[in-house]
Amino acid sequence: MADTTYFRKGFGLGAEVEGALTGDYSGHLVDLLRARDYTLVAGDVTIRLAKEFGFCYGVERAVEYAYQTRHKFPDRRIFLAGEIIHNPHVNAKLEALGIVMLASGPAGFDVTGIRSDDVVILPAFGVTIADFERMRSVGCVVVDTTCGSVLNVWKRVESYARDGFTALIHGKYYHEETRATASQAMKHPGGRYLVVRDLAEAQLVCDYIEGRGDRDAFRARFAHGANPGFDPDTDLVRIGVANQTTMLAKESLAIGELVGMSVERQHGAEHRAEHFRTFDTICSATQDRQDAVLALLAEPLDVMLVIGGYNSSNTMSLAAICAERVRTYHVDDAACIDVERGTIRHQAIGAKTETETPTWLAKHGPVRVGLTAGASTPNNKIGEAVARVLATRGLDPASIV
Repeated sequence: MADTTYFRKGFGLGAEVEGALTGDYSGHLVDLLRARDYTLVAGDVTIRLAKEFGFCYGVERAVEYAYQTRHKFPDRRIFLAGEIIHNPHVNAKLEALGIVMLASGPAGFDVTGIRSDDVVILPAFGVTIADFERMRSVGCVVVDTTCGSVLNVWKRVESYARDGFTALIHGKYYHEETRATASQAMKHPGGRYLVVRDLAEAQLVCDYIEGRGDRDAFRARFAHGANPGFDPDTDLVRIGVANQTTMLAKESLAIGELVGMSVERQHGAEHRAEHFRTFDTICSATQDRQDAVLALLAEPLDVMLVIGGYNSSNTMSLAAICAERVRTYHVDDAACIDVERGTIRHQAIGAKTETETPTWLAKHGPVRVGLTAGASTPNNKIGEAVARVLATRGLDPASIV
């Protein structure tokens, strides 16, 4: 008999919510950019948009399923396990629909107030096994919008655990997706995981593999990013590499190669072949957006604008790529561009707080502005940013040629 409390494919109400989605997230100026080879010219301002940007399929699906859920259950209480995606505008829209975000703490999401006649939406990042089981035990309706690319990584990590490998995950240990992915390693007895943030932390793993580490110091350093009882002496013998799907692709690949070579130096090529595995688990949408921005950066640009939530990992990766080549501003919303004052509020690479930069855009003379957006940024917010860029130079979108 079909399960009537768990849904992964929506409710077949796409046509019913299409109008609301279009009204909330579409953008005329983005449509115009696409139609004009991703280029708009107004006066002496040229705006170039990367050819892959904004909402990916997984995000579109998650947001649409949330709208379908509200339409399907107009009179029920609906909860969301955290943010559906990392975009303040989108999450505010869902809250306006009466969807309440569940609080999360060290023990996971608080489901004590959930009743069996309520509905809980799982975000595109997924949730940990423990959170999922708690929600299912309540007996409420669960609408699962976990992205397919995330599920593919979960399968990989579970296979590592099944075969006795420690999952070495390139990601942020506190990120919802990474926490959910790490939990997959615990499906099997003796499952193990270790999360590394970057190449520097991966190098610490290599140092330990090659006999240059201190056990207590290592465990203290990775206490928040490893399974309980993690022992580097035994748990770094068989390693399988995976990653949070939105990390910087070139860094994920570099980490896999770095650790693999370390294993080979210490134990030999035959040992590496039997005791080390690595697969590129960056999602195709993340890869496409990173490739598109690299292509755009090959052009002469005066400034790059990256739009997306400050807690959006894929947006931060895009900003990091851009900052290596050109003056870059990461803004979480078009409102960060103050037309009247000519300033921009933004978050620098690696920073935790916003800063404000005056005269970020030259007031006179030809200027070429590059533009991209993270996978959680809707088209209307991209369009608003374009309009504000033009307005900063005293131009009206109507002047576009």
